[in-house]
Amino acid sequence: MGLSDTLAARFDVEAHDSDVRTELVAGLTTFLAMSYIIVVNPFILAEAIQIPGYEFFEVVQMIAIATILSSALATLVMALYANRPFGLAPGLGLNAFFAFTVVLGLGIPWQTALAAVFVEGILFMLLTAVGAREYVIRLFPEPVKRSVGAGIGLFLLFIGFQELQIVVPDDATLVTLGGIFGNPWAILGIAGLVLTFGLWARGITGSIVIGILTTSVVGWGLTFAGFFDRGTITPETLPSAQYDISPLAGAFVDGLGQIEPLTFVLVVFTFFFVDFFDTAGTLIGVSQFGDFLDEDGDLPDMDKPLMADAVGTTAGAVLGTSTVTTYIESSTGVEEGGRTGLTALVIALLFVASLAVIPVVAAIPEYASFIALIVVGVMMLQGLVEVDWSDPAWAVSAGLTVTVMPFAYSIADGLAAGIVAYPLIKVAVGEYDEVALGQYVIAALLAAYYVLQTRGVIL
Repeated sequence: MGLSDTLAARFDVEAHDSDVRTELVAGLTTFLAMSYIIVVNPFILAEAIQIPGYEFFEVVQMIAIATILSSALATLVMALYANRPFGLAPGLGLNAFFAFTVVLGLGIPWQTALAAVFVEGILFMLLTAVGAREYVIRLFPEPVKRSVGAGIGLFLLFIGFQELQIVVPDDATLVTLGGIFGNPWAILGIAGLVLTFGLWARGITGSIVIGILTTSVVGWGLTFAGFFDRGTITPETLPSAQYDISPLAGAFVDGLGQIEPLTFVLVVFTFFFVDFFDTAGTLIGVSQFGDFLDEDGDLPDMDKPLMADAVGTTAGAVLGTSTVTTYIESSTGVEEGGRTGLTALVIALLFVASLAVIPVVAAIPEYASFIALIVVGVMMLQGLVEVDWSDPAWAVSAGLTVTVMPFAYSIADGLAAGIVAYPLIKVAVGEYDEVALGQYVIAALLAAYYVLQTRGVIL
């Protein structure tokens, strides 16, 4: 039996109406579509992770390695255990929550934030093993399930616009349009966006990666040509290749010993809350593309891909990165015909191979990397077509889920708004018997939490 036959038998390819070649192409396609995270995740987390004795771009390289290893491990579990064609990596939105809300916003040390991610990863593994996580996910209101991806998309769009300096702070209106065409940073960012959107519209595989690399090359070209000084649109200095991640890996242990128990519990709860709902939303959203959902909008045997996510999250925290989740870009491989874990195996192996490009990561300007947030944000808006806007409960719940996320700068707050709104509107229209008891309980707990949180009683 040859390698092809062995792989086909191991992943039961024929029973899933696929073949080895299709699975290999699907894996390559998904990797190219999501590999931008190797660059983007480090730049987001490096805003919050500062390691004494190491420059910004040295930390970026460390986080890039942690990103690659955690992505490879989680996707390997998805391949061998769940046998699903999904790629996993540190989640966009969750990494922004880690950096901008928890560390920079709340002032929590980054080591403690990693410790919280580690603990919630362990909790998720336990919940998934006993089936409790899947049960709670099935209690999510349907409009929240269908709109969460679009809400995260708007959140990413808002962050991307700020990082490219397209949107800037304003005393009167909070935000306003920046002086774009007097700012070379913003000009190059917009040029990169135009290119990337054009490639994506034409169906070019790896359009985001091509856009990031091309924009970076243009920035360096203009610098070398003398139009700009080093440090204006390109990094002022470049570190040597950094493969030692010991200052980052295992830092969560220090976080465990640096905090008061009550405060740490609250931080864990915050990550638990955000990760729980975000993971469910992205996993369900990806499954929509492959028609893997049943008639109730649920993913059969969801506990297995959830376990891959939980293992990846725990390992990622040990290595030094934020929560790992299933990627919406997995839909590109599914569209190519990927149906089994063989697709995920290819993705995992390609992540490992990408360790060779770590030295290149530090040379990519920040405006080039943040192009991905805007492009992915727009892509994720397509989930809104799944919402029944003629139904009041759906419209209010989905509408709040989508809009509160960027306005409150928090995925968690948007999800909570949608979950609480759904039973309220159902009761208002006399359809209270269509709401499950668990949905009432979750809504009541969230409402109580936000009363205490906004009154300053808890974090």
